[in-house]
Amino acid sequence: MKPIKLIGLKNEEIDKKREKYGFNELKEKKKTSLLVKFLNEFKDFMIIVLIIAAIVSGIIGIKEGEGITDSIIILIVVIMNAIIGVVQENKAEKSLEALQKMSAHVCKVTRNGKLLVIPARELVPGDLVTLETGDYVPADLRLTEAVNLKIQESALTRRISTK
Repeated sequence: MKPIKLIGLKNEEIDKKREKYGFNELKEKKKTSLLVKFLNEFKDFMIIVLIIAAIVSGIIGIKEGEGITDSIIILIVVIMNAIIGVVQENKAEKSLEALQKMSAHVCKVTRNGKLLVIPARELVPGDLVTLETGDYVPADLRLTEAVNLKIQESALTRRISTK
């Protein structure tokens, strides 16, 4: 029995599918503004308690003629905490974006009868992908042939959190 020569997609089919489906990449969600991030820092229960404590301390300080120094100190600490939180969150987001750019994966596909190495984002539905040991699975695939296949799924279930 002769092995079947796989041809894969032709250039016209690739262009049509790319136009219809777009690139093989996740859509990025809209980034939150710095102001929203800053305001979100005040949602924590302990921060709310500190703000209430600052208000109560200010009211008592004014009634007893001691001033509002304690209230100001508490509020400065709360605001500094929020600023540090926003700065750390921005650094984490930028680091994550840099890692994603560095780890732009490539894959092997058969197109026009030739085995090509292309960026994974250029895959379209119907591409014939060849996987070898150590390769990343670049998209949802239908297996047509496999020998001793094992896949590590940790990348699929990993959740990245900035907090």
